[in-house]
Amino acid sequence: MGKNKPVVCVFCSSSENISEEIKAAGAKFAALLSVKGFELLYGGTVCGFMKIIADSHKEGGGILHGVIPQFMVDRGIYHADLDNMITVEDMSSRKKVMLDNSDVIVTLPGGLGTYDEFFDLLVQKQLKRHNKPMFVLNADGYFDPMMKMIEHGIKNKTIERSHLKLFTVCCSPEDLIQEIETVCGMESQFSGRIQFGYNRLNKSEA
Repeated sequence: MGKNKPVVCVFCSSSENISEEIKAAGAKFAALLSVKGFELLYGGTVCGFMKIIADSHKEGGGILHGVIPQFMVDRGIYHADLDNMITVEDMSSRKKVMLDNSDVIVTLPGGLGTYDEFFDLLVQKQLKRHNKPMFVLNADGYFDPMMKMIEHGIKNKTIERSHLKLFTVCCSPEDLIQEIETVCGMESQFSGRIQFGYNRLNKSEA
């Protein structure tokens, strides 16, 4: 994979009230990323499932990047152990920065914000605005209803079946990390896409 390890962007829930199975799967995946030497980029907060993911990655010795709107920084909900923080103006800017600064996109179980992030980037990929690998971790069967909804759209000819090829669904953290390693192995080199041209906030400034 070259000198620089790929940066994996993770979208997930900010809720604490999710199943233990989902929490365990997310923590396992984040830990595996650190073991394999991948850097993790996420939404930068200490809210619910997001904190579980971040803590697990850091505990494994991984490098953790956060992209967070300024209003969340002002609320004091940013993760204190971020290696790097990029602050942005709003939620739309956050998605763009996370896409621009990552090599692989992973969606874990989450709520409205997570669905927004997933489908926004999926549509952009459909429209050829990016071509980054996209994965979904279907922990505890969480995304089964979403996949049924997509199949419903295919049946009613509002969604093309070929769009299913735009992303890959994995059912376990181990399968997901293997898929990421495989797709990254196909790339000749990763450039390390974390570029601090944005309003970077160091921990000492918080």
